Formats: sequence, structure tokens, C-alpha cells
Amino acid sequence: MRKCLFAVVLLWSLLLLLTGCNAAKETGPKQEQLKKVTVLLDWTPNTNHTGVYVAQKRGYYKEQGLDVEIIQPSEGGAAQLVAAGQGDFGFSYQEEVTIARTTGVPVKALAAVIQHNTSGFASPVEKGIKSPKDFEGKKYGGWGSPAEEEMIKALMNQEKADFKKVAMINIGTADFFASIKKDVDFTWIFWGWTGIESEQRGIPLNFIRLRDYNDALDFYTPLLIASDETVKNNPALVAAFMKATAKGYADCIREPKETGQVLLDSVPELNKDLVLASQAYLAREYKADAPVWGQMTESRWQKYADWMYGQGLIEKPLDYQQAFTNEFLPKE
Repeated sequence: MRKCLFAVVLLWSLLLLLTGCNAAKETGPKQEQLKKVTVLLDWTPNTNHTGVYVAQKRGYYKEQGLDVEIIQPSEGGAAQLVAAGQGDFGFSYQEEVTIARTTGVPVKALAAVIQHNTSGFASPVEKGIKSPKDFEGKKYGGWGSPAEEEMIKALMNQEKADFKKVAMINIGTADFFASIKKDVDFTWIFWGWTGIESEQRGIPLNFIRLRDYNDALDFYTPLLIASDETVKNNPALVAAFMKATAKGYADCIREPKETGQVLLDSVPELNKDLVLASQAYLAREYKADAPVWGQMTESRWQKYADWMYGQGLIEKPLDYQQAFTNEFLPKE
């Protein structure tokens, strides 16, 4: 009798143990069960990208069944690479998406990472460049995009200045501060990164913010994009990625110091003081006056596309309604 009782207890214990193991297997997601996803950056890692690093490090992607790898492409724009299937999602900007779609590259914008254009032309105050009129006789340092030339030309035409008097110099990815010290007089920057760094270095700049000169120039930069094929054929993947990403950027808005540290932990070679100051600045800019983070409007897509067409940067008008979607953004 004693042996039978012992056998029953032993069998019951084994059943409980096996049940517990199976439950652990069910509740603990296996790495091999996660969907591998790649996100292509548009530039070297910076605070524009913090939201995806936060979603990665805090497990938001894992909660959605995703194993996300964040990579910096060695060459080529994110739009072309994403459209070619060399990345699932990417950081881009409205100009690139507009050119891509009007030349048959099928990508779609999913979210405006920053709600308003924070870029403009910057120069040391001693250069005396306070308006586009002052570009005359100066050297511009850029990365070789046709849009740079047309942007400078458009601003100068507005003030009846002569674009032919500007020397256009391709400096590629050279450091802004080194370049303006010896090679060029002004260049195009994002205030949320280079402008903040200038303040920290004690280098006062004159800054000509684009959106102050033309309403059409308040374009979305940067953007998150995916291919039309991914959006159409795998909306569940897009929804999962965007849900986690939006959560990451919500953290950036609410906790700039803590999320800045997440970026530093992920990319330790970045300057800590710059990251934290930039993160504090962008915490106010990610969502700004939009109802929800990432939201885009038809009017701003149309205005910038019309401006680009008018400047000859695209050969045909953009079907702007197909260029973006708010479908995968948080509802509130």
C-alpha cells in the first residue's frame, strides 16, 4: 500500500513538473520564433533614431514578436535599398521619397519622426551670412544633391540675389566644424544635432531656417519608410513594427534623459553631453503640435511636391496620396 501511494505521489510530481516546463516554454518566447527585421539608418546613429534603439533595448519589438537589427548602409539611399528588399524598414526624408516615387521606386512613408523641419543653412557669425542674399560670394559645402543647389537658388531668387555668385563645393560627410573653419562658409544642418553641438562648443552660428522662408519647405525629415510590397502584403508586420516604434518614441518624448542614455549604451562612441542635450531638444520636436507622434498631412506632402516640381527636381507631379500612410500610427 505504501509503495502504491509513493508511486502515485511520484507520478503526480512528475506531471506537475512537466506541466510547469511546458508552461514556461509557452510563456517565454524563443529567439528563433521571433521574426527577423532590419531597419536601415539614413546616416550615422544620432538622436533622430533614438526611438528604434529604445524599442529594441526595452523589448518593445520582442513583445511584438520581432527581432530587430539596426544597421547603417554602406552606400545607397534607404529608399532604393528598402524598395529592393535589402531592408524591411528605413529612415528617409520627404525629398527622397518624392523623387523615388516619381521615378518608379515603390516606397511609402509610415511616420514623420520629427513633426517639423528643423534644418537650415548655418554659418559662423563672423561670416556675416544673415539671409540668402548674403550667400553671394560665399562657398557652400554640401553632399552633392541636386536639391541643395535648387534650394539655395530658390531662396536667393526670393531675395533677388545671384546664385551664380555661390561656389558649390562637395564636402561629403566631412565634419561641419572642420569644414567651416577652413574650406567653406556655410552648409546645411539639422539644428537638433549640429546646432546643439555649436552651442556646446561655444561657436555662435547664424541660422537660416528653411521653413521660415517658404511654407512648402516645412517638409518631413526624417521619415520612416517601407516598400509598397511590404505594406500591401504584410500589414501585420508593419503594424507590429510601428506599434513598438511608436512606443519607443513616446518614451523619448516623456523621458529624454533616460532614452538618451539608451542611445549611448547602444552607440557608446557618441558624445554623451551632445546626445543628452539633443535628446532634450527633440523631446519637444518629435510630436510637437501633431495629435499623435508620426502623423503626416496631405497638404504638406502636396506643397513640397509642387515646390519640387516647380524647381525641376522631379519630372512629373507626385501622386502624394499614395506616398504616405497614417494607417499604422497610434490612435491617440
